[in-house]
Amino acid sequence: MSAQVGDRIANILGGHAGSVQIQPNASIALSSVASCFDFNADERNKIITTALDFPSMQYVWDAQVTIGAAVEVVHSDDGISVPLDHILEAIDDTTCLVALSHVSFCSSYRVNVEPIVERAHRHGALVLLDVYQSAGAVELQASEWEVDFLIGGTIKWLCGGPACGYLYVRPDLQTELQPRLTGWVAHAAPFDFAPPPMRYPDSVRRFAQGTPSIPALYSVLPGLQIIEEAGVKTIRQESERRTQWMVDFALERGWKVNSPRDVNQRGGSVMIYVEDGPAMVKRLAGRKVFVDCRPGVGLRMSPHFFNTDEEVREAMEILAQLM
Repeated sequence: MSAQVGDRIANILGGHAGSVQIQPNASIALSSVASCFDFNADERNKIITTALDFPSMQYVWDAQVTIGAAVEVVHSDDGISVPLDHILEAIDDTTCLVALSHVSFCSSYRVNVEPIVERAHRHGALVLLDVYQSAGAVELQASEWEVDFLIGGTIKWLCGGPACGYLYVRPDLQTELQPRLTGWVAHAAPFDFAPPPMRYPDSVRRFAQGTPSIPALYSVLPGLQIIEEAGVKTIRQESERRTQWMVDFALERGWKVNSPRDVNQRGGSVMIYVEDGPAMVKRLAGRKVFVDCRPGVGLRMSPHFFNTDEEVREAMEILAQLM
């Protein structure tokens, strides 16, 4: 069942069957990739991240510093975007991995993937994208981009339950890497219960760990079916139209929008600054408008395909009343 769910997620990611291994969560997926590197044994030990990445990513990479990794964080001048040129300039012959969010959790900024992959591969480095905030709301092209790893989970735009992360590994990399974060399910013949050394399978299952959570896998099936039926292309078209209308609505009223104005640089959310985010979230919930907030950013408003234009319009009008 892990393989079946993995293949359905791979299709949404723009990858091939056999390229996704289900994980307990995205943090474990990232840690599995990190465990493939021996930072002390190679001068190529630099990991490039950005200031707009999810904290879990930052924690995992910071933990690698004690075993020889050199982490370079590309900063954001405005807290909304990270200039592509700055990311490209950071990539050199000492870089082993460029690991960053495809869409930022705190601003909805979306990076331009292909130039990053091209430069990284030219310098012998690999690329990992955290697509938690984009999979299901933005069209992804894992195979076409030739990206090496994608990590994420099913809670957000994929409409799934918790405790189901995933790791996409580029097919031709799957037999080269040997993750130290491992377990009995990652063995080539797990039911042989063989003693060490580990014998990895020639498949993405080498990135598994212990016994999978079967209830978690069942919990994601209805959401995946709905996304497949609606189609990510259609979902993205609706998202672009609605979020642009929301941005325009906010700017017309002089509100501060902490998301990119350019729809080609924006994910599916719009961040609108308010003085007290948690209080406004509570007030909106009292009016049956359900949003989130992030420190220093304000509200994170995320219309999905199941919302109607009327609902989006009503939500913004209610926000205007409360503002």
